[in-house]
Amino acid sequence: MEKLVITGGNSLNGKVDISGAKNAAVAILPAAIIAATGLCIIDNIPDIDDVHCIERIIENLGCKVKVSANSVIIDSSSLNSYNANTEDVRKMRASYYLIGALLARFKKARVEMPGGCAIGVRPIDQHIKGFEALGAKVTIEHGSVFVEAEKLIGTNIFFDVVSVGATINVMLAATLAEGTTVLENAAKEPHVVDVANFLNSMGANIKGAGTDIIRITGVEELTGCSYSVIPDQIEAGTYMIAAAACGGEVTINNVIPKHLESISAKLIEMGVEIFENGDSVTVKSNKNLKGVNVKTLPYPGFPTDVQQPMSTLLCISEGRSLINESIWESRFKHIDELKKMGANVKLEGRTAIIDGVDRLTGAIVKATDLRAGAAMIIAGLVAEGNTEVLDIEHIDRGYPHIENKFNALGAHITRVSIK
Repeated sequence: MEKLVITGGNSLNGKVDISGAKNAAVAILPAAIIAATGLCIIDNIPDIDDVHCIERIIENLGCKVKVSANSVIIDSSSLNSYNANTEDVRKMRASYYLIGALLARFKKARVEMPGGCAIGVRPIDQHIKGFEALGAKVTIEHGSVFVEAEKLIGTNIFFDVVSVGATINVMLAATLAEGTTVLENAAKEPHVVDVANFLNSMGANIKGAGTDIIRITGVEELTGCSYSVIPDQIEAGTYMIAAAACGGEVTINNVIPKHLESISAKLIEMGVEIFENGDSVTVKSNKNLKGVNVKTLPYPGFPTDVQQPMSTLLCISEGRSLINESIWESRFKHIDELKKMGANVKLEGRTAIIDGVDRLTGAIVKATDLRAGAAMIIAGLVAEGNTEVLDIEHIDRGYPHIENKFNALGAHITRVSIK
């Protein structure tokens, strides 16, 4: 086990390169197994634990996986199993994408129920609704989801709630279905678009990704392709918020500024200066910031995955701020950790009422989940004295080389083994 030891009080200056999007990569890698022939060469893959976990899972299913630098080559022609039942499957949420991918490839799939961060109830009912609408029979037994169909037939599917996972999963299954599938009330997140673009590069016929209506016309087969994953909007947003909190001037490279607009708008409202230049944004802050109100919403609204880092920034901003978490009901577990450092926060249901304080002080805290871990790192960077962040395996699931990237900007973070 390891922990991060952070000495706070340094401004951040310089440049940081953003890696490929975690939320896209963990869906694109399972999607590659639908290709019965050819190689999938996928670039801009982030070096994170969740990606390595998916790579091991699909290799265990019979795929040949070659990893080099930030690219992965997948040969799924030797895929020989529709049973995904390893420990890796059980510990990560995105393993449910294997259901849609295996269902498309074999017309059957058996996948153990997924895990992931404990941020609230995360049912897969909308996934099941979609699979059943396509003609599959779904049963849950002995902790596994078993899906089977003689054939998949395209149809109209209206999601009761906007769900990124269900949108992608049903889209995967529908790629080889007979006829046309129409997904209504679909999620519009950038990684939904990225998965659709990847599938189209393999020969799928998907239109409308990025809107709330996606049309998938089934094709006979998918084949290998070359593809590059989009930049990670959540990682970029995390560094933007850190720069605003610590003060200084940071240029964040390899981003799509359009994906960051909801974050940029809130930071500008707080008094941060933001400049866009092609595929980079520069954040300039004097730390004299005012509080704002934030409500998390599906894209293009403010991302729930950035809520926790944002809450740290609001803790040291002048005045009162409100955060309404409309996506996940248990995404405020980090608040108790922030209170250990002197934050003044009160929770009322899904709303955090934050009164800004002049300073935070170093303490021993833990990463309660992935994005909470990023929030605690930012808190440590602005706090007086030393902060120790425990349970950093959550952070390593989604942020590549986070201490190295921050240290290159002038932070002081050390990774230490815990005996």
